[in-house]
Amino acid sequence: MKKIFFSLLFFSATLGALSQSPSQPKMCLAANEPVGVAKGIFPGRVSWAHNPSVVSAGEFADDWMSDANISQTECEEMLRAVLLDLTGADNERDAWMLLIASHNAGTPYTEGQKIAVKINNNNTDSHADSPDVNATPQMVLALLRSLVNAAGIPQNSIAIAEPSRFITDNIFNKCHAEFPDVRFIDNQGGEGREKAEFVADAMHYSADNGQLARGIAKCFVEADYTINLALLKGHVGQGVTLCAKNWYGAMSLHADWRKNFHNNFDQDRQGNPKYMTFVDFMGHKDLGGKCILYLIDGVLGCKYVGGKPGPKWQMAPFNGEWPASLLASQDPVAIDIVGLDLLRTEFPDAPDMEYADMYLLEAAKADNPPSSATYDPEADGTPLTSLGIAEHWSDPSSRTYTTLDLRYLSISK
Repeated sequence: MKKIFFSLLFFSATLGALSQSPSQPKMCLAANEPVGVAKGIFPGRVSWAHNPSVVSAGEFADDWMSDANISQTECEEMLRAVLLDLTGADNERDAWMLLIASHNAGTPYTEGQKIAVKINNNNTDSHADSPDVNATPQMVLALLRSLVNAAGIPQNSIAIAEPSRFITDNIFNKCHAEFPDVRFIDNQGGEGREKAEFVADAMHYSADNGQLARGIAKCFVEADYTINLALLKGHVGQGVTLCAKNWYGAMSLHADWRKNFHNNFDQDRQGNPKYMTFVDFMGHKDLGGKCILYLIDGVLGCKYVGGKPGPKWQMAPFNGEWPASLLASQDPVAIDIVGLDLLRTEFPDAPDMEYADMYLLEAAKADNPPSSATYDPEADGTPLTSLGIAEHWSDPSSRTYTTLDLRYLSISK
């Protein structure tokens, strides 16, 4: 039986000393200066489950994603913990119903409504398993078990989608065997997967983005609700790739990333305000506008965008082990800024980390952003309002927030 310990004053001296670079990357937003409007049943809440038992000890070879290394049971325990904490529900089914109703002005789930899940399998070039960091198969299965078995969502109402890349065998075989009526949609289709179709010109960027893809995957356009299952990792150019950038994979992209455009993804290197593409993804009616749950899979985490997961994390409460974490929120700004605070503290020397919060400041103040851009991703004359709460923690040691509601859930045997 698992015990879950909740703490607001998490990271006391008993958790070990913080190992970090003496200088932290510069950010646009100062510590404990919240901006924006918090979202969610408990506004601005980010539920963080930390469960060291989810990962086996030691280093991994190319099969890091195997059941010998990642515990299916513990992934399910982590997901259950964040769902209950995020909603205040007593069970998973009620948690899902509360997430849907709170997103829908109180309207409950109706049978037949569709849910599209965006996973991050960016480091793939075929259906064959990749040793690079991608979605944790056990976490994808945990999500399906929760949606189908606990919440009672019909299998044929759920789509697991990675429209710009490939759903690898380690995910498809594990999940399809148990849930054969769930749709699996990727860039090429075949071998049991559906080939992604796109609705042309569904995205109207709020500034000139050159040749950036404008089609949105049909499964998201047709969905009633979306779920964003991102990864905890860095990224060249933007510093991090979390929930906001995960939406880019829902666009009409070429499977070879070299043939795609990334206009206005990168922050200004001197921290000067600028229009940021990510805000349009976060606020578009068919992407963030339908999202009932944001998740960041930090079971292993990664300093870089590609390569094998790693290195292990030195900061408390990880103390030289894998992060073994799952973050969850209804607030797309809050969850990404917590992910950024974790990454910039652990990897201050990661590529392009300085001012990596620029898109989050723009999103939090979408109706009056520092860049003065008018964010209207549907071009319908209705500009976006604040998409969530942006606040950095106090410092890398005490890590406290004043308005953002971070809840640390320590799961142990």
